[in-house]
Amino acid sequence: MIRVTVDSIKVSLISNHRVVVLKDENTERYLPIWIGPFEADAITIGMQSLEMSRPLTHDLLKSLIDGVEASVSHILVNDLRDDTFYAQIVIEFNGQRIEIDSRPSDAIALAVRAKAPIYVAESVMERAGIVPSEDREGLTAEEEEKLAPFRDFVDSLDLDDLSEG
Repeated sequence: MIRVTVDSIKVSLISNHRVVVLKDENTERYLPIWIGPFEADAITIGMQSLEMSRPLTHDLLKSLIDGVEASVSHILVNDLRDDTFYAQIVIEFNGQRIEIDSRPSDAIALAVRAKAPIYVAESVMERAGIVPSEDREGLTAEEEEKLAPFRDFVDSLDLDDLSEG
């Protein structure tokens, strides 16, 4: 298992697509995971420790876990099948370890609230992880394919307003 942190959440200006970017704590390797706008907001709110007037779903889940005197041990992005990531929320309860199937975005939103570590299975990081490179020459076809969503995302950004400031 590779311990990661939430590096950033990227937003496309022309669509509702969001990408949560997880960073390997020990290397310059990143794992991008496409998520929905509501999940992106939930992660951001949790990371910024913003107080909402009413609990959001992930706040409710954390309150429930705390209320039964359990704790979130960690979350694990454990699989990648057919371009879909899978995760588990690992809970400690009465000396038992309980693994709950989850979407990575929901697991991450809970982890940031519970201050629980986030891990990625080595096999997932090997298949979908990206190591940024200044020099794009010499990339394999597989590496070019992995970078394609980011290239499309960057190409969709409207940067004209930035140069006027």
